[in-house]
Amino acid sequence: MKIAVSGKGGVGKTLIAGILARMFAKDGFKVLAIDNDSAMNLSYTLGIDDKTKDQIVPIKEMKSMIEERTNVEGAGPGVYNINPNVSDIPDKYKVSGPDGLQLLVLGGIEEPATGCLCPENALIRTLLYNLFVKRDEVIIVDFEAGIEHLGRGTAKGIDVMLVISEPSQKSLDLCKKIIELSKKLGVINIYLVANKITDESQREIINKKIQNWDVPLYHTVPFDPEIGKADLEGKSPIDYNSNSEGIISIMSLFEKLKKLKKELFDL
Repeated sequence: MKIAVSGKGGVGKTLIAGILARMFAKDGFKVLAIDNDSAMNLSYTLGIDDKTKDQIVPIKEMKSMIEERTNVEGAGPGVYNINPNVSDIPDKYKVSGPDGLQLLVLGGIEEPATGCLCPENALIRTLLYNLFVKRDEVIIVDFEAGIEHLGRGTAKGIDVMLVISEPSQKSLDLCKKIIELSKKLGVINIYLVANKITDESQREIINKKIQNWDVPLYHTVPFDPEIGKADLEGKSPIDYNSNSEGIISIMSLFEKLKKLKKELFDL
């Protein structure tokens, strides 16, 4: 199952991606978590130890490797291979985390809206395609705020797109754009998740605003001060307090996704 998590910066997509990865791993699934956000904070949510974190080098910063993979022998400046060999990269550069999960840090794609095809972007795009289409495990990707850098072939490899919103109009506006683009790219299963909900009235307002979106409000996660405390302590929220309201709610989301996985793949 390939799960993409997207949304506006700060809405909690890294939180949800990381906790879902931990829960799939705890349940015995082979899990590869992918950090494709320029902030590159997924390792904290996953609970990767400090020694391992210090050794992580994002793929986009591996200039020598990128040059080697995208180089076209005999070509002049500005000419490079836009479909480099990347099949060995995940297993070569991933790091181990709690519960047996693995993490691969890509880093964000620069200026995705410009259609930039610099060597770094070309390699990461090809790598995302490889991860979504050719890997046989649970893949959970923490995306940047937009998904403009996805190609049609890559997007079709996504089994579930979780679009995360908080209770604000700006957040919902970006979610709507992400949903529309996801549909155009061929993603079939798109679900809205509302995070940081403080009361029932917020959920009702969001439902009214999205009634014409043709995408359901799949799940809501309550505002949880314990998650902020965990962040201040530099700990994964699931390790800090696994019984907090927010974590219990994300556990419920995990159960929904596990049931959906069975419906999609185990029939």
